[in-house]
Amino acid sequence: MAALRVLVGVKRVIDFAVKVRVAPGGGAVQTQGVKHSLNPFCEIALEEAVRLREAGTASEVIAASLGTKASQETLRTALAMGADRAVLAELGEGAAAGPREVATALAGLVRKLQPQVVLLGKQAIDDDCNQTGQLLAAMLDWPQGTFASRVQLEAGHVLVEREVDGGLETLRLRLPAVLTADLRLNEPRYATLPNIMKAKKKPLEVIPAAELGVPAGPPRLKVLQVQEPPPRAGGEKVESVESLVGKLRHAGRI
Repeated sequence: MAALRVLVGVKRVIDFAVKVRVAPGGGAVQTQGVKHSLNPFCEIALEEAVRLREAGTASEVIAASLGTKASQETLRTALAMGADRAVLAELGEGAAAGPREVATALAGLVRKLQPQVVLLGKQAIDDDCNQTGQLLAAMLDWPQGTFASRVQLEAGHVLVEREVDGGLETLRLRLPAVLTADLRLNEPRYATLPNIMKAKKKPLEVIPAAELGVPAGPPRLKVLQVQEPPPRAGGEKVESVESLVGKLRHAGRI
């Protein structure tokens, strides 16, 4: 089987270990002075691509992202985890992008770089949209295998095992194809210090997002309001099961 080129989409998100706070005005969350990291589902997609290259079924792994200049840090992390090179579709400072804009940028990179497989995380932990992979497959008119828990490349095809409500489903897709990674696909590796140092010398290309067809102006998806969750109420002890049932019924829980 001829070796394949794999394009992996990665996203810079607020680190999930950080307490997220609502920004003044309630239209977004606070991002200034907050630690950011590589989206966990994108890490899984990247790990799978690197494993395919290590197995000899992929010839090159390219990490790609749409974002501002700050996203270069995320791409360097992807390079340290094993990507061969990286491409940033750069937006202006303060610009935002939704799933449609990300899919548009990736579609432009696909036409430019000619990969046979595109691997994405199934969703990002900041917006939880779960749309980019599906939109990209539609734009390219490629087969798609979403929520992949196992990936196996064959000559001209890819087998994708995915979890569904009734159990497991296996799809056999013609290449080229778009795949999105589920949580159980693999366990991503940590970037070692030597690989972090090597990543600084790996190529990172910057392309204006407009050259890839990303429309100017605000994204079509707009967040209207962000609210803090209500504080948890304190617990209460009851003397008997009958008392518990009465309180639950009074609260409308049963």
